[in-house]
Amino acid sequence: MKLQALIFDVDGTLVDSEELHRRAFNQAFLEFELGWYWGPERYAELLAVSGGGERILRHIDRLPLAAAEKARLRQLVPSIHRAKTRIYGELLASGKALPRPGVARLLGEARRAGLKIGLVASSASENVQPLVSAFLDADARAAIGAVVCADQVARRKPAPDLYELALATLRVPAAACVAFEDSANGLAAAKAAGLYTVVTPSRWTILQDFAGADLLLPTLGDPEAPLGPEAARAIGAEWLDLVQLERRFGALRAVGT
Repeated sequence: MKLQALIFDVDGTLVDSEELHRRAFNQAFLEFELGWYWGPERYAELLAVSGGGERILRHIDRLPLAAAEKARLRQLVPSIHRAKTRIYGELLASGKALPRPGVARLLGEARRAGLKIGLVASSASENVQPLVSAFLDADARAAIGAVVCADQVARRKPAPDLYELALATLRVPAAACVAFEDSANGLAAAKAAGLYTVVTPSRWTILQDFAGADLLLPTLGDPEAPLGPEAARAIGAEWLDLVQLERRFGALRAVGT
């Protein structure tokens, strides 16, 4: 089946924004005088949990506290997460997050080729829309046919709900679509929805298990930031362009996988 659409995960895949999320969590914890601090290693562990509120709950569950105190802290989670979301928006507006190599280029190629484009995010809409506005120009934003966020589905990744809604919105079958992810949960969600999946791990997810990926690369690569020798040999190019992608996608679909 011919390639018809590309669907990108947002945080960590489209944009290297997880450090901003981590800083926003820690500033929110300071505002609530909780005495918590998520260092890079701890935050990387918590990324195995989809959703900011859920990560805070997981953190509380692991604290050596009495049941009554844990119950009190759980009641605070919605307020803590609202503060975190506000702080994240402020950090995002400062322009400190960067698009990952190759993303803008591949989006442009897809747009010029007439492919449909979708975005899926484990974050809420209020986090995603400012990020999309900050890092995609007007032409790129106009080409996006679906933006599906965690607050629009019943189940987060690794469940396939986000991808299934994106496919329904774009009106394309899974067999005609490629997903781009950076996490094991995202990979599981995309594969459960039946999508060919390219994984580009971030520094936060590099140690996760990506055994099920159809293509695993450090980044998508760019003329200014080409892939290293090993990754370049794997795809026969110094960056993944639409020609290379369609060739690999078509070859895999041709053998019925």
